[in-house]
Amino acid sequence: MDEPLSRLSREWLRKALHDLRSASIVSRDPEGPLDTAIYHCQQAAEKALKSWLTWKSIPFERTHDLVQLAKQAEMTDPVFRQVFEAAQYLTPYASIFRYPGLAEEPIPPRDEFDEALHHAQAVFDLVKGLLPADVTLE
Repeated sequence: MDEPLSRLSREWLRKALHDLRSASIVSRDPEGPLDTAIYHCQQAAEKALKSWLTWKSIPFERTHDLVQLAKQAEMTDPVFRQVFEAAQYLTPYASIFRYPGLAEEPIPPRDEFDEALHHAQAVFDLVKGLLPADVTLE
């Protein structure tokens, strides 16, 4: 694979990891804003999928729609069917808690956040496990 694409794929994965870490760190603080943390869960999955698509040289739209990205990834490997449920679950968190008036409650409950973090981690782990060693993080 050409080095610029490999490097860009690695950077997408690094950003995904940072979003996962941010969500986890914020959620550990009793006063941590779970509305922000849950957004980072969506972002982690999005960036992980974009890492995969970049590595496969598949152009993608500027979108937060994880289902769309997962379907594109599935065209390269059917294993991505495993993340369709996670993609459906996480996609709304790109905006629902980021802007006032979109959610019934301004802050997600803890169990909803925990499920989002679980899904985000699963998408990240799948992508990381499929990428070659020269792309994955140390």
